Amino acid sequence: MNPLATELNNVLAGTIADSLFSDLGKRIYFPNGIIAQSGEAKKLGKTANGTIGMTVIDGHPVMLDSIHKYIPDLSEGELVAYAPTAGNPDLRNLWKEKIIEKNPTLKGKSISVPVLVPGLTAGISYLADLFLDNTNTLLAADPSWDNYALVTEARRNSTFHQFVMFKDGGFNLEGFEKAVKEEAKSGSVRVLLNFPQNPSGYSPTTAEAEKICAILKEVAEGGAKVLAISDDAYFGLNYEDSIFPESLFSRTCDLHPNILAAKIDGPTKEDFVWGFRCGFITFGNAQMSEQQYQALVTKLMGVIRSSVSCSSTPPQSLMLRAMKDAEMDKQKAELRKVLEERYRIVRNFVDTHKSNVLEAMPFNSGYFMSFEVKGKDAELLRQKLLKEDGIGTVAIDSKTLRVAFSSIEKEKLTLVYEAIYKAAEAL
Repeated sequence: MNPLATELNNVLAGTIADSLFSDLGKRIYFPNGIIAQSGEAKKLGKTANGTIGMTVIDGHPVMLDSIHKYIPDLSEGELVAYAPTAGNPDLRNLWKEKIIEKNPTLKGKSISVPVLVPGLTAGISYLADLFLDNTNTLLAADPSWDNYALVTEARRNSTFHQFVMFKDGGFNLEGFEKAVKEEAKSGSVRVLLNFPQNPSGYSPTTAEAEKICAILKEVAEGGAKVLAISDDAYFGLNYEDSIFPESLFSRTCDLHPNILAAKIDGPTKEDFVWGFRCGFITFGNAQMSEQQYQALVTKLMGVIRSSVSCSSTPPQSLMLRAMKDAEMDKQKAELRKVLEERYRIVRNFVDTHKSNVLEAMPFNSGYFMSFEVKGKDAELLRQKLLKEDGIGTVAIDSKTLRVAFSSIEKEKLTLVYEAIYKAAEAL
């Protein structure tokens, strides 16, 4: 094993992260090579800096006018220079401030500085690199976003387990508890919870969220090591007052020493910048020190360095400026009203229409809602809608049809849902 990996492992010895690492998580390190040496030279190379592969004139990275003219307010460094492996430090610190602002119960709790990753999918994949291999499993809801299984099984050769998400019109606490306790028999639990959820568009009520945390705490108290991943891609897009208003991370980050919490979030959906491919990973644990957080972050940096090297600079520069803009929150609030209005139209439609084939899964937030397709094949329904009505939907599996109401103009929603119900009955 590389001495740098051994050094990080020694810092993390005895921590919850150490007990949950995959084989790759144990081996990974951040090399003392070009990036590390360039960082030193940036601070101390006052005469000349011959470490980084950029063209520099008059102390600034060069940039073509044919590029700069489209974003003239940003400097060369904000547009074409390499970003640090863990992301722009000012943006990372500001994102941490915003996480605490949006999750007030985090105030005073110990969490890491968020690490910037090239999109939330990359964040999930990187966490899988650190904590999943062929000796363990990942637990998530059924239905789930298909990328979870792809990352878990195809990339990491791990096993993907699921529990039925809904029961009696709400989150299936009984099924979740049974699945978590079954996982705990192996000595560890790796669970991924995504709220608002893709594909269902559901977020737990405050009572459900507290019970979820109580279940995780119970198995941790019983000795199981727990990785609690909060996929917060659609965080904050809540449309009902009963929803737990914070991320589960605000509870799990200090719930028990045997629980390592990881939060994956970013501006992609929250701030309506889907193509920026900009996300963050934040860690929390009741006992980890700042030195141990830094060692864990350094391992994450090793995963980033060995894949994309660093994330794209322009999205980071644009987000940093936007987050300091006094108008940003107001503009986001207006767009959230658009989403909520579409949600209300869909909510009213499914509440007032019945079908022998379709049953709307519980939904109260986010971008989507899904139907359970009974006695018919969701893929056949998808194809019928597409070919006969020109309506695009997604068959998550043979029994689940997802509809992204976020991308349908409100004037078309009733027409679309009427067509979905009609096509289902005609199958």
